[in-house]
Amino acid sequence: PDRLVSRHHAHIRKVGTQFILEDRGSTNGTFVNGQRIEDSCSLQDGDSIQIAPKFQLRFLDSASTAPLPGVNRALRLEIDAQERSVSIGGQEVELSAAQFALLTLLETHEGKVVSREEVIRYVWSEDEAIGITHQAMDALVRRLRERLAQADPGHQYVQTVRGHGFKFENR
Repeated sequence: PDRLVSRHHAHIRKVGTQFILEDRGSTNGTFVNGQRIEDSCSLQDGDSIQIAPKFQLRFLDSASTAPLPGVNRALRLEIDAQERSVSIGGQEVELSAAQFALLTLLETHEGKVVSREEVIRYVWSEDEAIGITHQAMDALVRRLRERLAQADPGHQYVQTVRGHGFKFENR
């Protein structure tokens, strides 16, 4: 029972050996790996499923071995706040001060949506924040994604939750 989730939001069904996720015409959308699905999508082991901007699930194929409870997988992206450095799989990623601030904010709220307003308050000073447009915010996010993709093109760390903000996924 949540106002962001439609009464019949999504459905997973098995067809042969495949699992199919269907969006049932929900208002706030169903997402797989950060991309909104329009009708249906075939699920792969490890896919991230998001219901509206609030609930996130991980799909594990029944033929796969589930991870052991309490055992954390190593994170791919690491932030060293003291050194103000970021690395992915041991490869250092160079970021501007604004990009580093944005990534730090999102990482501290991993898996949760951070609003554009929260980003503006955190990344820019009070005087600078007055003139920040959606285009400037989108440009900052785009450049951060590009830098991270250079080190790890197979994963999107910063995801846009349309109409709500951004979220960080480090798995």
